[in-house]
Amino acid sequence: MANLVKLDFVALDITGKNYLTLVVDTKIHLEAGNLGEPIKEENSASSQDRAKAMIFIRRHLDEGLKSEYLMVEDLLALWKALRNKYNHQKMVILLRALYELTHLRIQDFKSMTKYKSVMFIINSQMKLYEETITQGDAK
Repeated sequence: MANLVKLDFVALDITGKNYLTLVVDTKIHLEAGNLGEPIKEENSASSQDRAKAMIFIRRHLDEGLKSEYLMVEDLLALWKALRNKYNHQKMVILLRALYELTHLRIQDFKSMTKYKSVMFIINSQMKLYEETITQGDAK
């Protein structure tokens, strides 16, 4: 049966392609609902807050992931398991951004606006790893 509850944002795809977006969105939503504490190490959250956060996170998982982590009852254990499974996405994004930066040439663009737009996207992706683009990088 399809999930009839309207989601606050897109559920985590089983491939993990939207994992980083899910992490950011989840942290923002949990903090807004005063439920950000349960996903932090050594937290002092009540069992009720941990349960509410668990419900929220499980609602935003693909049905296959819900089945895979069906027996995981501890919120922090689920959060870490998802991180271990999908956090490699950061490295994939960084490598792709570095490749695109290396092969970026202003001659490939019809306008400076399009060039700057692509540079902004690459810069944003590199910030995930606290990498910054210098004048020497952007040739």
